[in-house]
Amino acid sequence: MKTLRIGFAVLSATLMVLAYSSRPAAFHSGGVAECNGCHSMHAAKSVGGLLLVGSDQSSTCLVCHQSANDPGPTRYHMSTPLAELPDGTAPKQMTPGGDFGWLRRNYTWAPRPGASETDNGYNRGHNIIAADNGYTVDTANVTAPGGGAFASSKLGCQSCHDPHGRARRLSNGSYVNAIYTPGSTNAPIIGSGSYNNSADPAAGEAVGVYRLLRAAGDNSQGVTFTAAPIAVAPATYNQSEATNEVRVAYGNDNAGNTWGAWCGTCHPTMHSTAKTVHPVDKTMEDVYMNYNAYVKSGDLTGAQATGYSSLVPFVESTGDIAVLKSHSSNTGAYKFGASSSDQVSCVSCHRAHASGFPDMLRFSMGYEFMVYKGTYTGSAASGMGRTETELEAAYYGRKATQFASYQRVLCNKCHAKD
Repeated sequence: MKTLRIGFAVLSATLMVLAYSSRPAAFHSGGVAECNGCHSMHAAKSVGGLLLVGSDQSSTCLVCHQSANDPGPTRYHMSTPLAELPDGTAPKQMTPGGDFGWLRRNYTWAPRPGASETDNGYNRGHNIIAADNGYTVDTANVTAPGGGAFASSKLGCQSCHDPHGRARRLSNGSYVNAIYTPGSTNAPIIGSGSYNNSADPAAGEAVGVYRLLRAAGDNSQGVTFTAAPIAVAPATYNQSEATNEVRVAYGNDNAGNTWGAWCGTCHPTMHSTAKTVHPVDKTMEDVYMNYNAYVKSGDLTGAQATGYSSLVPFVESTGDIAVLKSHSSNTGAYKFGASSSDQVSCVSCHRAHASGFPDMLRFSMGYEFMVYKGTYTGSAASGMGRTETELEAAYYGRKATQFASYQRVLCNKCHAKD
């Protein structure tokens, strides 16, 4: 009987993957999904009474979001298995949030004679705990860096994403974090609200919030979110950006729903205005012209019409989903750069999951050069212990030749000091 029950759990998970890949609507579809995709009544592995098909919540997410022998980058996958990451190879997925596989790579190099530097994997992203997949607790931070009270020992996919998708965007553009109680009512979720081809809700209807992220009022994780996440991604978003960039149109409603406020739920003092630190949720009136003109080191011939870079995205000064949908693309169809009212925020420099660089940055800024003598590995410092192939993957398929032969860090996209 035990064998039968385990077989049922595996079959349920397999059917879930097949359903996910063949249906026109995604498995989550903006809200709660099929219960038996994540839960098993009779063969649950996890502790705590959740009846999950994985040993913990993140392991359950990775039943679908990680796949063995995936050539990558592929659709909704966001983790490369440890067994497929021998030395010198890079994680395969190139989602806007990054591949958690970068957490598994440790690097040591000599930036100059007699010196040694080490970049440990745990410093490269959010250290989710997924026992079935080899992801373990952050060994450097007991709580979230930046003054947060959130315990690293509790960090998982569910810390930021609500697997039941209760937050929703209503037809009037407002956001509601709906946790039902007896006698309550709310607009039903008709589908995902994440993509540029997502349906628009009619009166009395709703769509899910971006990426099923937790929204204002959610205090289920021991912290209280104070903002709704506003963004639109192209329907196809996991791809090499060697030719066409993936543009996620990040937005804010100018009424408190900003990305800095959302990330600040767990990192409240990371960019405190009481300190002399980089501003967040600040308009770009001082730097937007630099942003648009900057092409690469030594080249300020760019124009606003083509100024955008997904390595340094900005937050648009609108929460209008129709506008954000028209700007979201994976074909390079919309390259329009920054305006003075657009904002710099957390997502401008960091990926949400993990990246090939410390602090889950979108680009390297450990040394003055990203590219040296025409290659990423032109010097030990610019290579930082990585292979040329690994760095190409970290830059989402971009060859070093797409930058200046002596390319300095992309802080200069806004500040143009090179």
